[in-house]
Amino acid sequence: MRSSDEVAARKRVVGAVRGRAETIADRWVQLQVQQAAPGTGVRESELREEADALVAALVDGLGSALPVDRIVNAHAGLNRAVTELSLRRARGGESPTATSLAVLALKEALLEAVQESTQDNGDLFSAALLINRLLDAAGALSFDTYVEGREEIIRRQSRQLLGLSTPVVRLWRQVLGVPLIGTLDTARTQVVMENLLQAVQDQEATVAIIDITGVPTVDTAVAHHLMQTVNAVRLMGADCIISGIRPPIAQTVAQLGIDLSTIMTRATLADALSEAIRLTAGSVVRSDAPASR
Repeated sequence: MRSSDEVAARKRVVGAVRGRAETIADRWVQLQVQQAAPGTGVRESELREEADALVAALVDGLGSALPVDRIVNAHAGLNRAVTELSLRRARGGESPTATSLAVLALKEALLEAVQESTQDNGDLFSAALLINRLLDAAGALSFDTYVEGREEIIRRQSRQLLGLSTPVVRLWRQVLGVPLIGTLDTARTQVVMENLLQAVQDQEATVAIIDITGVPTVDTAVAHHLMQTVNAVRLMGADCIISGIRPPIAQTVAQLGIDLSTIMTRATLADALSEAIRLTAGSVVRSDAPASR
């Protein structure tokens, strides 16, 4: 499209949209309701709210001095309207395809508005090209935003699940326990460390027990993660005991040449708890003792 044709088409589209903004929003909502699968989709009241915001932002964007190819990404209002729509759909569980199709359905509503303002085939063709370029960019932004939004939701949910799978429990006075089950990787170790250190501070614990009875294997990476956690707990001024060292794990650790000599270990959680009670006995007695007169 030549520059002069694009300017004329842009003015034509702006005039058609500005005078029919409410009608376009209504039509767009209707199209989305028609294409939505039964029992899914956003409520019609929310669709209308989105439509009003996006059409208004579209009018502002077309009326700006920005080139057509940059309006969607560079115009703050239009970019925000498309982004918020996509994120809302992502949180609501809509598919990325359905979200992009919802944005692209606006093409039909815009073209119908332009057809009402002119019957010239050449004008309609140039206006259609402009609308396609504009809404294709909006659809691409919508898809990218949706994917990023879903990935963030998945990351947050994964972190929440990691937190639930690594609880810190109070076993005794000033004694905390972390029962680990399953594979211990870098991400999970980080969550264990953060939760345990926070609990040590909040509960003024002096001993922390990390029980690995439910950890199937201990290799070099797992041992490294455990040592990092133990060192972090020590920096907080607390002792750390690793329990659940079963014969196969002990044999594997010895064969791999992993040095755990600096870490206090016990075969069972009961043994570790007994050791923790012994370690805290002095401080408990001192704290429970009556004040001297």
